Amino acid sequence: MTQITFISAAGEEILIDAEDGDTVMDTAINHDVPGILAECGGACACATCHVYVDEAFWDKVGEPGEMEESMLEFNEHRQKNSRLSCQIKISPALEGLRVTSPESQY
Repeated sequence: MTQITFISAAGEEILIDAEDGDTVMDTAINHDVPGILAECGGACACATCHVYVDEAFWDKVGEPGEMEESMLEFNEHRQKNSRLSCQIKISPALEGLRVTSPESQY
């Protein structure tokens, strides 16, 4: 298990013990984390699981891939630390990961 903190746009924090091998999106959906809609179910075909990755973890989660980049490209809430949570796999290296939901997923 790897601990992840989900932070709402309003600043509320939810600490979750995530299953290694799951995605950050799966973890959010399985624990009813508000702000993660995941309309495509993790197929990287939308951007409704968009999160901001705490910059201390940026090197560990890495840059978005080409497909993910295309989904983020036109997102009005995109920042330099934006990622789609469906594309981040949980592993022990992400212990303590903090992700924040944007004000809106649209």
